[in-house]
Amino acid sequence: MAVILVSSCLLGCNCRYKGDGCRNERVLKLKDKHILIPVCPEQMGGLETPRNPSERVNDRVLSNAGRDVTEQFRKGAETALFLAQLNRADFAVFKANSPSCGKGIIYDGTFTGGKKEGNGMTTDLLLEHGIPVYTEDGDWPL
Repeated sequence: MAVILVSSCLLGCNCRYKGDGCRNERVLKLKDKHILIPVCPEQMGGLETPRNPSERVNDRVLSNAGRDVTEQFRKGAETALFLAQLNRADFAVFKANSPSCGKGIIYDGTFTGGKKEGNGMTTDLLLEHGIPVYTEDGDWPL
């Protein structure tokens, strides 16, 4: 039985920037055999729902309204790391492309739908601390 940190939106929680969720049945099925720890780093960092979309621009995170939300993203990432370590998470399954949770590919910071190589802020922090991260579409180590 694995302990898995999971993006709350993938479990159906309406916490995304638009105020919706993106329930993923494949991810949800993990609960049958594993312990899931739901997290929404953006909410845990103090951002409201719904909120303006945000994208990573170098080491900063900016909303499409020009608001710098880097500190909220950093606080959410640190809280997610704390929960992962506290619960001895084996790995994380996070929302692809997200400025918090994306792995390998994220939105490019132009708010045009373009993407670039990179990770979300929470993913970077977990990886720095040795916690593997996968997206909902990835091959999980189970």
